Amino acid sequence: MDQSQNQRSITTTTSQSRSLQFHPARVPILDLFNLYLGLGRNSRNKPDDSIREPPNKTQKRVHAINRELPPPNEQFIVDFEQLQSQFPDHEQLRSVTEAILIPLVVQCSGHGPRSDFLLFVLRSLCGIGCINWDTFLPALVSSVSSAEIPVGQTSQAVSTVTSSSLSQSGMLPPPSTIANSSNFQSSNPASPLTSVHTIGSPAQSSIEPLSCAALSPVKSSDISSAGQQSKQRGSPSVRNNDISYSSLRQLCCKIILTGLEFSLKPMTYAEIFNHMLNWLVNWDQGQQGVDESDNQKSWRPDNALVAWLHSCLDVIWLLVDEGKCRVPFYELLRSDLQFMENIPDDEALFTLILEIHRRRDMMAMHMQMLDQHLHCPTFGTHRILNQTTPTISGEGIAHLRLSPISYLSVLGEPLNGEDIAISIQKGSLDWERAVRCIRHALRTTPSPDWWRRVLVLASPYRPSAQGPTAGAVFSTEMICEATIDRIVELLKLTNSEINCWQEWLVFSDIFYFLMKSGCINFVDFVDKLVSRLAEGDHHTLKTNHVTWLLAQIIRIELVMTALNSDSRKVETTRKVLSFHREDRSSDPNSPQSILLDFVSSCQNLRIWSLNTSAREYLNNEQLQKGKQIDEWWRQASKGDRMMDYMNMDERSIGMFWVVTYTMAQPALETVMNWLTSAGVIDLAPATNLQPPERLVCTREVNPLPMSLISGFSMNLCLKLSYQMEDSLFSGQVLPSIAMVETYTRLLLIAPHSLFRSHFIHLGQKSPSLLSRPGVTLLVLEILNYRLLPLYRYQGKSKALMYDVTKIISALKGKRGDHRVFRLAENLCLNLIFSLRDFFLVKREGKGPTEFSETLNRVTVVTLAILIKTRGIADADHLPYLQNMLEQIMATSVHTWSEKTLRYFPSVLREALSGRPDKRSLAIQTWQQAEQTVIHQCNQLLSPSADSNYVMTYINHSFPQHRQYLCAGALILMQGHAENINSGNLGRVLREFSPEEVTSNIYTMVDVMLHHMQIELQQGHLIQDLMLKAISSLAFFVWTNEILPLDILLLALTDRDDDPHALRIVISLLDRQELQQRVKLFCLTRGHPEHWLYTGMFKRVELQKALGNHLSWKDRQPVYFDDIAARLLPIIPLIIYRLIENDAMDTAERLLALYSPLLAYYPLRFTFVRDILAYFYGHLPGKLIVRILNVLDISKIPFSESFPQQISSPNPAMCPPHDYFTTLLLGIVNNVIPPLHNNSKSGSIGDSSNGAQRTSQSKPPAVSQSGPANASESQKAFYQIQDPGTYTQLVLETAVVEILSLPVSASQIVQSLVQIVVNIQPTLVQSNDSFNGSSNGVGQGSVLPTSPSGGSTDSIGASRSTPSTSGVNTTNFASRSGYTCQQLSCLLIQACGLLLAQLPSDFHSQLYLETTRIIKENWWLTDVKRSLAEIDSAVGYALLDPTWAAQDNTSTAIGNVVALLHSFFSNLPQEWLEGTNVIIKQLRPVTSVAMLRIAFRIMSPLLPKLANAHALFNKTLSILLSVLVDVFGKNSQTSTAVDASEIADIIDFLHHVIHYEGQGGPVQASSKPRPDVLALIGRAAESLRPDIQHLLSHLNTDVNSSVYAASHPKLVPNPT
Repeated sequence: MDQSQNQRSITTTTSQSRSLQFHPARVPILDLFNLYLGLGRNSRNKPDDSIREPPNKTQKRVHAINRELPPPNEQFIVDFEQLQSQFPDHEQLRSVTEAILIPLVVQCSGHGPRSDFLLFVLRSLCGIGCINWDTFLPALVSSVSSAEIPVGQTSQAVSTVTSSSLSQSGMLPPPSTIANSSNFQSSNPASPLTSVHTIGSPAQSSIEPLSCAALSPVKSSDISSAGQQSKQRGSPSVRNNDISYSSLRQLCCKIILTGLEFSLKPMTYAEIFNHMLNWLVNWDQGQQGVDESDNQKSWRPDNALVAWLHSCLDVIWLLVDEGKCRVPFYELLRSDLQFMENIPDDEALFTLILEIHRRRDMMAMHMQMLDQHLHCPTFGTHRILNQTTPTISGEGIAHLRLSPISYLSVLGEPLNGEDIAISIQKGSLDWERAVRCIRHALRTTPSPDWWRRVLVLASPYRPSAQGPTAGAVFSTEMICEATIDRIVELLKLTNSEINCWQEWLVFSDIFYFLMKSGCINFVDFVDKLVSRLAEGDHHTLKTNHVTWLLAQIIRIELVMTALNSDSRKVETTRKVLSFHREDRSSDPNSPQSILLDFVSSCQNLRIWSLNTSAREYLNNEQLQKGKQIDEWWRQASKGDRMMDYMNMDERSIGMFWVVTYTMAQPALETVMNWLTSAGVIDLAPATNLQPPERLVCTREVNPLPMSLISGFSMNLCLKLSYQMEDSLFSGQVLPSIAMVETYTRLLLIAPHSLFRSHFIHLGQKSPSLLSRPGVTLLVLEILNYRLLPLYRYQGKSKALMYDVTKIISALKGKRGDHRVFRLAENLCLNLIFSLRDFFLVKREGKGPTEFSETLNRVTVVTLAILIKTRGIADADHLPYLQNMLEQIMATSVHTWSEKTLRYFPSVLREALSGRPDKRSLAIQTWQQAEQTVIHQCNQLLSPSADSNYVMTYINHSFPQHRQYLCAGALILMQGHAENINSGNLGRVLREFSPEEVTSNIYTMVDVMLHHMQIELQQGHLIQDLMLKAISSLAFFVWTNEILPLDILLLALTDRDDDPHALRIVISLLDRQELQQRVKLFCLTRGHPEHWLYTGMFKRVELQKALGNHLSWKDRQPVYFDDIAARLLPIIPLIIYRLIENDAMDTAERLLALYSPLLAYYPLRFTFVRDILAYFYGHLPGKLIVRILNVLDISKIPFSESFPQQISSPNPAMCPPHDYFTTLLLGIVNNVIPPLHNNSKSGSIGDSSNGAQRTSQSKPPAVSQSGPANASESQKAFYQIQDPGTYTQLVLETAVVEILSLPVSASQIVQSLVQIVVNIQPTLVQSNDSFNGSSNGVGQGSVLPTSPSGGSTDSIGASRSTPSTSGVNTTNFASRSGYTCQQLSCLLIQACGLLLAQLPSDFHSQLYLETTRIIKENWWLTDVKRSLAEIDSAVGYALLDPTWAAQDNTSTAIGNVVALLHSFFSNLPQEWLEGTNVIIKQLRPVTSVAMLRIAFRIMSPLLPKLANAHALFNKTLSILLSVLVDVFGKNSQTSTAVDASEIADIIDFLHHVIHYEGQGGPVQASSKPRPDVLALIGRAAESLRPDIQHLLSHLNTDVNSSVYAASHPKLVPNPT
């Protein structure tokens, strides 16, 4: 209710209150009560002057009967009725009577006979209709709460719990609200008072608690009388005060119990309930004055306190009594009653609290997935934030991510945020889960984008004004612990003679990033690292790797501050120096050994220059050793002779690495000198430049090899990157390709520490920099051909796309800038294809796109691929899809063919279905303009045309005619190039804007295909027409190079509705001119993995690389750009279109022909994965093999038997279970965060456990025996740029394998589900036979042990022998490094994760197979089992979310539900819509056991759908239908089941609709949505009356539902 509404309400109440105060019946009624109470006439206080009754001569003379002695109680009603007869308005008389009774109750509560009389009077008055309980009881409890406020607190801020407050805050306001209540409730229920404060709102301090004559029908004198009485009761002693409080509450409860015998309004029950709860929660507030010695937590209440406590409990039990269901029991579950800190020693209250805890725990189980504590991010998938967020810009949405983990509240809902993370205690399960996640991140190097979203600044580095970080779920302590764990882990690997230098390099990049970002407190980190290395095994630190690691970060400003000006600088310096160890490498001459040998000297020298007070602790020997470095450097750089970096021996490499730590500036100058040592050369100027301009370019040298750069100090890398940027973008001499390549290698080798967003970064350095000639071109080339995967890894693809779109938007209408525009467009094509989740086409999300026509078309196709192969992660994006398509198509007239649309996902196909086909309209427009266009073309393009006419045409022709220039030229050519003036045509096209050229290409293709159809009808041969068309197009593309080939191919491909378009495309791709270009490109570009190429790059001439059209008037040389390279994003689109048109053989031939070129495609792994998923079920085996060969097979971790599986002579036979189990084991070992903390284990053998686990799924080509292969798992980013991390590579490779198998999805899913169903007994028996007994739960496990006493019968369907699963399990568990119980859980997680990556064909099969297993389970088919036994089995298997596989007590159903939950947790929200099939296939449900299984499967989905309202309703509706199946009025359930058996489900339904209404964790102000209440109300009509009764508050009837009655959308605002 807003402020104006509050004001109107208060005004109305005030006028009513005053009218009651002057009512003529008030004085005689008060006298009557005083008479019967024996208070005497004088006990009534005289009214104040301000409210004295006004004289009124017309007032009736009223007499009350007067007696000397108090008459008997029975006489009261007779006297009152006599008085009542004198006043015709009985409603006003009732209001006056209630207003008088309330202060009398407060005044007389301590007097037994008077209290009894008041109880008698209330019953009597109720009998004659003079008491309305719905107005009287709320006013009474509010008055009692007010009267209890101690005198010293009466000036404190207050607020009132009323009908209006409940509508504001939901059913249950915060206890503090009621505790401060001091205003009497209005007797008029339609006049709500000021709204209650919600949590966190400022209290009102302007309303005095007892100055409320205007707000209450009670007279001021009565209030002051009650207040005076309260003061008198409170003054003698605190104990007397307690007694008076007790008697007042006791009497109030008795009155309420009387009132509850009648049917009251929902809001009355709600207000009584809230006050009773508040009294119980604050039961000890009267103890504030008791001495500390008396106020013990075990304080036993006296009899008076016990009496009102019990009366209070009686009221609460009556309210939540499920026979009457006045208030849902759920309201107790979300109250604070069970969290009372000072619980009185009272059995009755304890019983209630125990019941609340029991039911709360049962309800919370429905919110949690099985094995939810194992659900951790895999970093193999991108998950969008799926919590409800406020309205934010498109850019904001692009930067949101789901928190990597969440913590469960007591009610089971996920919580996240820094404030929650800080409260987690070290050593708890939540702590271990969080640290496990960070350890996994440190091992698998997810993108820096992920780190930035989840990390928080360490407290010393945080601005004082900064509040908690909402998205962060880790504390700095967790990050610090996990970082130290990783260091210790790497030390142990190093000590075990495993070569893990690459892993140290990768870790140092992350470590530098974390330290520079301020996420780790350096001083605290050093303290903890010293303590950790001193624990247990003192020989962990044997090498100088820690010293090297600290030397990397010693120049970071935060670290220098800690060592130079921190109060503990000396102590920290000593600890830093203590990590020094003498190098004892087995290979002392290797570069890393030399670096480690000298790095302590580098560190000592740096500290010497930093801090004079710490010099006495420095190692003189190490300081002297620095002279050796200086001496080597003098010798190496002596004279004019320069070191040959391409031929340095290992010692020289190592010493140069050392120099980068001690003398970064000389090292920097040396590197720059290397790259410019060949001098400069004049580039030949373009012949068409007038006058010729001199271009000076650096001569080519070899780029620095990665092996050399990898050892540079991070400080040098930073300096070098900035220095190179100055030379590349600000220098007067054009840089060599070697310098550009070396620059990109620097960025690739340290993706965390060195990344910069180039357009923003360069713009900050100099705003005018990007406007310089050639700078934008060079940046675009670097981004398009070198750094595209890096931006995707960083999560910056969308931001870069928006930046490039600005360039496109600025240039598409500008005449002549074709080269920059086409390069930016090609980059944008690649960026769009690189996106792996839903994206907005505009940063701000409004208006038509700024894309070109080509990009608009490609964006729709990309959306189709994304939605179909990866799903839409956030349901909020689905409603935006239609708007997005309107933005895209606002400026486009394209219509996709039916062949293309049939493969589109249904949501996109339906959105495009209403779009009119404008292709025929385009031809009509051409026919209308044809005569004019041909006339203009004759003037412009005839062989003898005047060249001066070119500018006339450009300046004076109409745009609608210009778009048909190429079409007119094509008509005039008739297949003969000599028929037109190609020079004039080229000049005109170059003077056109880029988008005009694009429009010309699209219209030319349309006109050409139209004319081919006409000529076919006229009897021409198709072969002749094809030859003519191809030769004409070859003239445009190759002979005169006046049109861009990539756009022409796309235009033809988009017209696949014409039978000849794709044939022309193939003919153009087969042309010898193009084949020669591709061969030349591959020859001159070197190795596809450019960072491995150590040779000298050859610069290709601009005109040869890009052709006449793009090179005209341009003078900047090319670096990596080429016409052939522009085809890299185009060929995959052509392959898609060929498959859509069933041209499988052609697609296969084209892939074979262009495989050498596709090796340069930076997104080829993504292309293979997506095309297999997009066309799953439609690709022949031969084409699948050819698609797989696009990859570099030797570098992909395919399973050993995979080649045999895809070339199987019997494709109908499904691979053995061993094959699938090996796939799952690869995911367990490399994708799912490990359960172990290997760095804490005692033995070195254990320390390499995690590394050994990684080698199980390697391809035979790279697989090695023993632990030597340990470092295979941690590759540098540049080695796996697509898909980006090794975890993604392993997971996506498993997906590619599954999609490539020549068997149906049904067979694959059946095999995977059977493995899951039988995995525990299989593993346990195999492990027992191998080791003799189970190992039990291993150290460091986060899997709790299940309770004992489980029935062996509960194994059920999983009691089969190992051979049933088909898994050859010999030593299977020991290969993984886990115990059987751990491995079985993780294999289930891996299976769910894998299935969630597959297309929807697999999802439907999964639902079929899992429901089949559930329905065939012995629990549900064995008729001999009793109902109690089946319920016990279901509860044992499914209730505890951590029992999925412990102590060999797992069940088939437990495993299947755990699999489904793992699957759900990794599924995009859009794909969750299909989950309702599970319930449809389980129906009809005829038993409570099956009902519980259905709810156990689907219930945890409802919190996940809190922001997907339509899908939430759909899922809730289908669950309610199952409830109707079992408990409906017409259900066929064989055995009658009491409603109390499903109390937990009823509680859960109450809770989850509040969760959805809030859009997150339930708060005091949470309210259900009205449409959800209506949904449940409709379903309840079909339920049995006893179940319907329990759901009576979940409807929209304001007369029966406390939620409806308090909902602002269901209750009209008072006027």
